Amino acid sequence: MTRWRFCDDRGQAFPLYAVFIVMLLFVALAFFTIGKAGVVRSDAQGAADAAALGAAREARDNLTPGIDLAALSPQAWEDFLRGNMLGSGGCDAAGAFAAMNGATATCSQSGLRFTAAVVTNGTVGDSVVPGVSGQHGNAEATAEIIPRCLLKQQESSDPGPSAEPKAPGRIEFECDKGASVTFDPAQPRPWSALGRALFDIRLID
Repeated sequence: MTRWRFCDDRGQAFPLYAVFIVMLLFVALAFFTIGKAGVVRSDAQGAADAAALGAAREARDNLTPGIDLAALSPQAWEDFLRGNMLGSGGCDAAGAFAAMNGATATCSQSGLRFTAAVVTNGTVGDSVVPGVSGQHGNAEATAEIIPRCLLKQQESSDPGPSAEPKAPGRIEFECDKGASVTFDPAQPRPWSALGRALFDIRLID
């Protein structure tokens, strides 16, 4: 009788053990899905950051067609340093940068700000968690072109006959952190290099 009761108790425990194993597997799969979803979201944010920065960089590194820097007046330079003459095709580059990060992007521009909204090509995949299967990652980022220089005030006093005259048309700028930038039409450097000296690019919240 005692032996029969022991076997009966063990038989009753087996279904509970099976239920426990199933629950444990479900929890493990749920945690795996949550982790994968986190990776997809992280990929989406990385793609959004790259797309927004790429759009802003494209605009900064290209001027509006037809601008002759050597012919700008001081007033025009002041307007230029506010970013009003930079290229307008930045958003065209956002899609390419998103694609390199496995996503598609839509881009909008407001002044010197470029906002990219992306959707990842990859998904979370099949999941035991309701409403998660097949979801794509979504994220948004905004990058801004930041003017960092002002036109340097020219000395109004007579420099005297012994002073060396500056090259004609030479423009000097005072920039952040005490930096100084010079544009010399007689020895121009590529605009992309000058643009990086005059304008920063930052992600903003």
